[in-house]
Amino acid sequence: MNVNTITNAGCFSAADVLLPENCDLRRWAVIACDQFTSQPEYWAQVNHDTKDVPSTSHLILPECELTGNTEEKIRAIHENMKRYLQEALLRVYPDCFVYVERTLQSGQLRRGLLGKVDLEQYDYTGTADVAVRATEQTVSERIPPRMAVRRGAALELPHVLLLCNDECCDVIEPLSGRKNRMPMLYDFDLMMGGGHITGWLVTGEEKRALEKRIAEYETRERKKHPDAALLYAVGDGNHSLATAKACFEELKTQNPGADFSDHPARFALCELNNIHDPSQVFEPIHRIVKNCDADKLIRDLSNRSESSSCTEIPWVSETGSGTLRVENHGDLLPLAVLQDALDHWLAENPGELDYIHGDTALESLEHEKDCVGFRLPALDKAGLFPGILSGGVLPRKTFSMGEAEEKRYYLEARRILP
Repeated sequence: MNVNTITNAGCFSAADVLLPENCDLRRWAVIACDQFTSQPEYWAQVNHDTKDVPSTSHLILPECELTGNTEEKIRAIHENMKRYLQEALLRVYPDCFVYVERTLQSGQLRRGLLGKVDLEQYDYTGTADVAVRATEQTVSERIPPRMAVRRGAALELPHVLLLCNDECCDVIEPLSGRKNRMPMLYDFDLMMGGGHITGWLVTGEEKRALEKRIAEYETRERKKHPDAALLYAVGDGNHSLATAKACFEELKTQNPGADFSDHPARFALCELNNIHDPSQVFEPIHRIVKNCDADKLIRDLSNRSESSSCTEIPWVSETGSGTLRVENHGDLLPLAVLQDALDHWLAENPGELDYIHGDTALESLEHEKDCVGFRLPALDKAGLFPGILSGGVLPRKTFSMGEAEEKRYYLEARRILP
């Protein structure tokens, strides 16, 4: 079978899911590695709370630790994965889905479905009309360090949130009323203010009914855009899924002619959410520039705004706050305008660009020396799928699905080595 010719097979399917047994799930599950990159004290607390106990904190490399010499850390991650498997810490639930309900800080309930996505039908470059696409630009130099973690890893732990455009709300939502027919897998409070999470095993009759609904959704969406159907978009974890794809392509290159139709590396575990779920709130991701001449940055970017067509962007620093007016050459998103201005300025001036979630964290920058924060508006989620179909991927870190504490926690796992 030539897997590269598969275009009409299902993109999202059941998986062999691993979950820990006989351990403290509150300390087992930790938040996505790309969160709190500017708040090392968060990860220091996580490391303290999970020391010497089974935890996914020992199986991941937080993004804030991704620079410098990471070889020893990666080696330890791979050894911990092997040890957990050898100690039979993880139980296998074969060929299943997991229905997930996450109670957020706001009290809203976010419904999700854990399964695997076919990487043969996914593209992160924005150049292919495939069924599964990135929502935001990926930074190519950020993929190799992540590949070093995944390459040789026995397990994958998902924090990717995949979005479907299910206006009928008939794929995931029906499971909410059928929980009494499914075995409960877990039910606990997540650490560090992550809210509450409950999961149910979807097998047997419920699984068959769900697979039928997924197939009907995919068929429905393909009919809308037969030449360029977009079935799923990566709502969170773009670089994580891009890394999985890059590792799979590397594996195929190293093994020409091999049959990868059922190879575990061809798929990636992720949680599917419906963009039309009321709990799906798209929060902005603000920009900060650290270790810079804050006053000069504001002056220089303000000097760029001689045109009458400008985008206004609030800013805050140790020396004050205000509104920046930046030229907008066309009908561009405020983020695109600001990002272009910052890229040009940083090419000629010292400073480090970073990303920050939440207004409270942004406002705290008034106490940070040599730092400027820029507040960005939220993206209208209703325009996400149409926008990708018409204009391709959005700028990197355009939006966040909820606040930082509401990101997916590492909990389930899947084997990616045969």
